[in-house]
Amino acid sequence: MPKPTFRQRVRYWFDNTMSKGTKALIGWLSVITVVLVVLGAGLTVIAKMISPTSKGAEQGFFANLWTALMHVIDPGTITGDSDKPTFIVMMLLTTFGGIVIVSSLVGILSAGLDAKLEELRKGRSLVVETNHTIVLGWSDQVFTVISELMEANESERHACIAILADRDKVEMEDEIRAKIGNTRTTKVVCRTGDPADPTDIAIVNPDQAKGIILLTSDDVDPDAQLVRSLLAVTQGGQADGCHVVGAVSDSRNLPAARLAGGPRARIVDATDTMARLMVQTCRQSGLSVVYQDLLDFDGDEMYMAEEPRLVGCNMAQAIHAFRSSSVMGLQTADGKCLINPPSSTIINPGDRLIVLAEDDSAITLDGGNPTIDESVIVARGEASNRPERTLVLGWNARATTILEQLDAYVAPGSIADVVSDHPDMDAQIRRIGPKMQMLSLNFKPDDTTDRGLLESLGVGSYDHIIALCRDDMEAQLADSKTLVTLLHLRDMAQKAGTKFKVVSEMADDRNRDLAQVTQADDFIVSVKLVSLMLTQTSENPHLSTVFDDLFDPDGSEIYLKPCEYYVRTGAPLNFYTVAESARRRGEMAIGYRQIANAHVAPNFGVVNNPDKAAVIMLQPGDKVIVLAED
Repeated sequence: MPKPTFRQRVRYWFDNTMSKGTKALIGWLSVITVVLVVLGAGLTVIAKMISPTSKGAEQGFFANLWTALMHVIDPGTITGDSDKPTFIVMMLLTTFGGIVIVSSLVGILSAGLDAKLEELRKGRSLVVETNHTIVLGWSDQVFTVISELMEANESERHACIAILADRDKVEMEDEIRAKIGNTRTTKVVCRTGDPADPTDIAIVNPDQAKGIILLTSDDVDPDAQLVRSLLAVTQGGQADGCHVVGAVSDSRNLPAARLAGGPRARIVDATDTMARLMVQTCRQSGLSVVYQDLLDFDGDEMYMAEEPRLVGCNMAQAIHAFRSSSVMGLQTADGKCLINPPSSTIINPGDRLIVLAEDDSAITLDGGNPTIDESVIVARGEASNRPERTLVLGWNARATTILEQLDAYVAPGSIADVVSDHPDMDAQIRRIGPKMQMLSLNFKPDDTTDRGLLESLGVGSYDHIIALCRDDMEAQLADSKTLVTLLHLRDMAQKAGTKFKVVSEMADDRNRDLAQVTQADDFIVSVKLVSLMLTQTSENPHLSTVFDDLFDPDGSEIYLKPCEYYVRTGAPLNFYTVAESARRRGEMAIGYRQIANAHVAPNFGVVNNPDKAAVIMLQPGDKVIVLAED
């Protein structure tokens, strides 16, 4: 191949310069303008030589430069020329050159502005916020996360959420405006990019963020995307100062995700967590409302509070030290979480109380000398565990985990009957059946939306009913089938004049309000509760150990127990008295449920963290919400 010629080299250099965009084009126009102005001034000199009496001859060279510049940038200047024809012709040529230059400049600026707007639309500019929360990925979870972070940031003036997803920036902003509306004191910034690409993640400034939330994607294998994002964030040397939270869809991928995330990541097993919640709430009416209140930022939530004035005191004293907050446990200085520790446990320097409060500013030592009415405290034993009968309507990937968890709670001789026409049910039940220690499994392939089938099952004879959302069809259709089943159950209960303990599951959180129409006071929306847990953990990573303990069959959990076990019904009393009665039983009382309001949404009679000094009156059938081992 022959050596490039000088002309080819110049052309190559010129092409490379022009390809650099608007700035290069404006630079070339500036060069051309200077050349044209100098040329115009030179033409006036030529005119002077041709006609010594012309206007140009009367001016110096720099004055001629100014005259030429005015003709270049303002074509109207030529209308004031009244000199010799030679000078006018020279200025006319200069003006024509100026028209070309100005027209080109307008076109270049317009194209450059359009390109800049398009670049902004693509969402590729750097986020310069600090102490913000980053959300990687996009799904229906994002709206729950934004809503909860808005509540958490309500007292902050310049809070920010930066979202990075492989979607159009404008589309994301439009969806947020449509579904969230006014974000109040929280700024929401959207950027377009791959949530698993370190270069794209750098756009949202992870080094200055306080937390990163990884959303479950809608991909065929969402856990693979999660692991890639974890590696991009934690192994890429970014976000060293913030914590990372995410959730795996398949329990088998949990070890890989935790390895990818490293020590700074808090990974939630969504399937296992939701299965535990389903089992706990199906056995206790109203428990899901308690969890809902604990997990969201609207109302009371859990905080870690270090109180130096309680150092040296025991937990019995700490329980009554707060009037407007409820003590749930203790986190020791070495990070160990103790839910419902013994009353004799001493609070040491560096220990932090796990407190349920409306806001961290409400955690104050305002207990004083609590008034405890000994005359209403009772010491009644609980009934021994008896075998339970559970009806499971529907089947999905969480069903086997739910049955395994149920086996860890029930007494020997308990039975679980499963009804569904899901194609995978038969094989999976046969696989886990021999592993059950307390629970006997029976299954029947059939359509759970069939009213005749439901009536033939004798649903009134079951202690608990679980309605699962199918995962082998589109989410809206699956939720519709679940709603039909719930409506049948509620109608059957009304006609029979009885009450079923039903816990249901919705695939799409938008159908939650429709589930309330069925008057079922317990329901679980998997995506939302996992989103709430991720959001809480992103704000306070130490809560992950609290959640692990609360949802574990071993140790203390939340129970709703008859108030008759603690105090005399029908007598005026305060919650200090209820909390003291629970303490003597080795439990921690954090609220109560009034059966008279059990069907009134949205709290269904549940009162978490009540004012301990306020006078209340518990009636037969009311429950006390406690942390207990069983």
